[in-house]
Amino acid sequence: MGSLELLLDASIRLWVVLPIVFITFLSGLLRHHVTRLLQGDKKVELEPLSDSQVLLRSRVLRENGKYIPRQSFIMRKFYFNDVENGFFKKTKRKVIQRNPMTDPTMVTEMMKGNLTNVLPMILIGGWINWAFSGFLTTKVPFPLTLRFKPMLQRGIELVSLDASWVSSASWYFLNVFGLRSMYTLLLGQDNAADQSRIMQDQMTGGAVPVPPDTNKAFKAEWEAMEITEHQWALENVEEDLISQDLNLDGPH
Repeated sequence: MGSLELLLDASIRLWVVLPIVFITFLSGLLRHHVTRLLQGDKKVELEPLSDSQVLLRSRVLRENGKYIPRQSFIMRKFYFNDVENGFFKKTKRKVIQRNPMTDPTMVTEMMKGNLTNVLPMILIGGWINWAFSGFLTTKVPFPLTLRFKPMLQRGIELVSLDASWVSSASWYFLNVFGLRSMYTLLLGQDNAADQSRIMQDQMTGGAVPVPPDTNKAFKAEWEAMEITEHQWALENVEEDLISQDLNLDGPH
């Protein structure tokens, strides 16, 4: 005898699948606006931001300087690495060591992040797991191994159930990380509703991290720039283009 195929009641789509989608989406919108209210106006320190941009420009010059003429490369390198007036030589910053455990600003920001991101996910996920416990919502349209059962079938302990089925609790977490395109479309790229982007920013520390010791970062970048030589990558580009055109226009 072949294995029996489960059939879901059409009412599950109306009373389980769609409500979970709407609850997840509306909670993301609410989280976005609450986060904006709690954040207020952030004070941006211009000096650390400027230093991080200078380090980024220097790294870009080292990596892509072969695509600009030699004179242009030397002028930019002189600006950074001149022994007397180079930016990395003459610029000295006062280093202030910050302890996250004693800095009230960082502690407050951490508490706000937990209040607006972690706590709502736990509360809503727990309520959905209780209110829609035991429901199967959908099925993945391709076979999966048994390793996916703990991830896709939270709240349902059936060993004989195919791993492709998705429970209501797992459907909620899939929506939490799967609605980022809708949030971006409605709220813009820099929104507080995208849970996956928030977690990524917390792990990486932002797109342009500020070094803890700017003077050491300047010294390391000066040393890296000092040993960088200009290798003109477009020296024979005209000959290469001509030969390529001749090959294309040749007999077929």
